[in-house]
Amino acid sequence: MKKQLPIIEVNELLELSENPNLKIFDVRTGPDSKSEFDKKHLKNAVYVDLNSDLAEIDNPKNGGRHPLPKFENFIKTLGKLGIDKDSHVVIYDDKNGANAGARFWWMLKAVGHKNVQVLNGGLQFAENQNYPIASGENYYPKTEYISDYKDWQLPQIWIDDVKNATQDSDAVIVDVRESQRYQGITEPIDLVAGHIPNAKNFPFSDNLDENGLFKSPETLRNLYSELFKQYDKSKITFHCGSGVTACHSLLALDYAGLEIPNLYVGSWSEWSRNEI
Repeated sequence: MKKQLPIIEVNELLELSENPNLKIFDVRTGPDSKSEFDKKHLKNAVYVDLNSDLAEIDNPKNGGRHPLPKFENFIKTLGKLGIDKDSHVVIYDDKNGANAGARFWWMLKAVGHKNVQVLNGGLQFAENQNYPIASGENYYPKTEYISDYKDWQLPQIWIDDVKNATQDSDAVIVDVRESQRYQGITEPIDLVAGHIPNAKNFPFSDNLDENGLFKSPETLRNLYSELFKQYDKSKITFHCGSGVTACHSLLALDYAGLEIPNLYVGSWSEWSRNEI
């Protein structure tokens, strides 16, 4: 059986639209994201809130701006959203998966969910391709999600591990933020500009082509293969500002057929608030 790709095309989603197990989720973010969803979203999509459904926000100094929720709380959230183990979950946002679409994908993969994909091109591209649009609120009937696991199943590291990695020539820390934030020229969100010592900059935008679609798996494999050739997977860590956009690059790596490396969820938002 052919392995399911983590990216799904608009025409493929249209073909699935009558599948009773299909569950579509809109994970756009921003202060007006819910009201924008209510005005316009893909037909049958349900809104997911990054701050309350995909994170447990506390003090950014301890875990960053979007720390993961407790595993058991996320499992309850999946049931509340109407997802069970048989659900074919398709996720989109309004930033080509770079907003919170890829974060939700990573979290579902990390609880062992098999059937989850991110929509290539997101909301805008689907609308341009004449995917049916709806308005108003929408919900799926609640379920009970049963996971085979008790904790996250994808690799993560924490701030002390990152500190050690900054001094380890066999490790690489990858910062996926745009180059101006990495260089410390601008910092629109966090308190301090700059980057983690010895981090390399691979902006997430390099995963996309000029149309805002993911580059082909072959192109992405070539883009990242040198990085993966040089370092052991356990020594590769991806991060961003708050552990959300980094998942876009992890998604790209999975799409390319490469192993998913470490995620540092606290990212720059945690690192920059600690005197290290």
